Amino acid sequence: MNDVVSSARTARASVADGGPVGWLRTEIDRLFDDFGRPGRSLFDFASRDPMPVPALEMTETDSGYKVTAELPGMVQDDINLELADGVLSISGEKKAESEKKDNGRLISERRYGAFQRQIAVPSDVDADAVTATFHDGVLTVSLAKDSKATARTRKIKVEA
Repeated sequence: MNDVVSSARTARASVADGGPVGWLRTEIDRLFDDFGRPGRSLFDFASRDPMPVPALEMTETDSGYKVTAELPGMVQDDINLELADGVLSISGEKKAESEKKDNGRLISERRYGAFQRQIAVPSDVDADAVTATFHDGVLTVSLAKDSKATARTRKIKVEA
């Protein structure tokens, strides 16, 4: 078993020096390594790249929190926003279809994209005082702090 691991490391190390041929060898090795694994396919190229997710930023003020998400190309109706069990879920789906007829030719295009982001919100968020606005591709979610929420942090003594 150690010989197999050692030879695999040697082969991968030579890929950096091998250029395109080394890259091709690595891809062929990966295909054979993945063959027979449950839930894997030789032609499962799409699953290697994660689905794009929007950039998020969360800031805190004295009265609450503000989450901003960059959602270029989206419109308000494409966005779904939920707060449940201390988790803020932002998801969206965009579908676009176009059809053009030109000199007896038909050009039809379809585009589809979806995303989902989930972030845990602090325990002092008032779930009934959440608002959201969407302007120029930027979603802004305002989460007010609950003034009645108590701090749930306590110092724990470490004993020897």
